Amino acid sequence: MPKKQKTQDILKQIGLQIFLLAVTATVLFPILWVLSIALDPRNIDKPLELTLLPPGASFAAFYRVLFEPYKLLCKNPTDLSTCMTFGLLLKNSLYVSLGTAFFTVALGASAAYAFSRFKFIGREAGMIGFVALLMLPATGTIAPLYVLLSQIKVGSEPLRTTLLGLMIAYTAGALPFSIWNLKGYFDTVPKELEEAALIDGATPTQTFFRIVLPLSLPALAVTVLLGFMSGWTEFVLAWLLLEDPARFTLPMALRSMQGQFSTPWSDFFALAIVMSIPPVLLFFALQRYIVSGLTVGGVKG
Repeated sequence: MPKKQKTQDILKQIGLQIFLLAVTATVLFPILWVLSIALDPRNIDKPLELTLLPPGASFAAFYRVLFEPYKLLCKNPTDLSTCMTFGLLLKNSLYVSLGTAFFTVALGASAAYAFSRFKFIGREAGMIGFVALLMLPATGTIAPLYVLLSQIKVGSEPLRTTLLGLMIAYTAGALPFSIWNLKGYFDTVPKELEEAALIDGATPTQTFFRIVLPLSLPALAVTVLLGFMSGWTEFVLAWLLLEDPARFTLPMALRSMQGQFSTPWSDFFALAIVMSIPPVLLFFALQRYIVSGLTVGGVKG
């Protein structure tokens, strides 16, 4: 290789590395700033300084959000024993998020299999309908969900005010994409495998659970992650539907910290960092399946 060409290749590599380092720094800087504010013991309401290492850095904000009651989320504001704690908020969030993920996978997989394998009237129109629903703004479903869930009673209270009702609302929003994505992946599973299982005496239900689902783990992993995230991060519907503070979730607690004139940003970002841990852990647990699940399910069908 000529010396001039070799020099040009080296310069290209150096330029590429500098560019990638600049992109990395740009992406990481906001995260570092969030961590910096969370460690700031002053808990200032207007962080105007770009100080990555605040003076007297401590974990006091993390202690407050993890172990102290949330005074803005109480049944009786004068009695701290009625206020929500991180443990209760976490329990509610996990219940809603895991339930949303479960129903999204269960309903999405069964519906997607029907669209993938069976021929019936309205099949193509149904798939077009799912695409149309994906284009519909999330706020467009708030009014019908509110009315529908208010009409259904669980005991003496409307389903709207329960965590189950919130879970159903989140599942309704996550189903169109999950059905579309899973249907595309099911189309890539050879039908000959199911036909062979049927010849060997398996029932259609057995082929679905023992053949199709195990081969579709990548798409199922994507659906689980997106369903979990739908219930973990959303707070607009939760604020609209829920009334009892004992049923509030972590995103609602995070939103309650934002005041009209001031916000305790150290506590806010400390809770935000803590809230990011479960989705990150779930992502790494499912990482081996997620890439192939998105790429294959997104282009087939």
